[in-house]
Amino acid sequence: MFAMRRKGGFIDARRFFKEMSMRKVAGAVIVAIGFVFAHSVWLAQDVPVTSAADDGTEIATLKAEIDELKGRLPSQSHAMMDVDYHFSNLWFAGQVKNWPLAQFYLSETRSHLRWAVRITPVRRIPGGEIDLRGLLEAVDSTGLAEIGTAIADKNGERFAGAYRRTLEGCYSCHRAADKPYLRPRIPVQPESRIINFDPAATWP
Repeated sequence: MFAMRRKGGFIDARRFFKEMSMRKVAGAVIVAIGFVFAHSVWLAQDVPVTSAADDGTEIATLKAEIDELKGRLPSQSHAMMDVDYHFSNLWFAGQVKNWPLAQFYLSETRSHLRWAVRITPVRRIPGGEIDLRGLLEAVDSTGLAEIGTAIADKNGERFAGAYRRTLEGCYSCHRAADKPYLRPRIPVQPESRIINFDPAATWP
């Protein structure tokens, strides 16, 4: 067994070398931690700091892009012109009892009404605001639903009555939206000049 002399007695040589090795490892770990910390500080100095001014500029840019996109959207009146087109054709399809064509124009009418309300769900009027979504739901669940039932039953008389009641409902919406001068009526001719409304037609 190896032993080394020291002041006051002897120590185990293996224990001595073991302690020395542990001190070297501890020193290396301390050096490594210091290197990592210094490297992190150096990296942090290279990372750009976003200022409040930069955030404000980015938000302003996004708002400008949103406003530009809104400007490219069609107006509600444009969507309502499509409603006019399909609902007018619906009347003539029902008059000649072309029920598949009538169902097509009813579906298009409903679809474009929903589109119109998505464009402007709430309209400002002199007395405040009016939620067009509620008005659309009322018309869709009454007049338009009655038209759909008449088409499914292939009942021309009920179709005509439901169509007229729907026109009355539409005018109620116009008045509520402060547009009483928009008075719908039974159309005098189809809007489409290219579609053959004859249910017995085999080709145009």
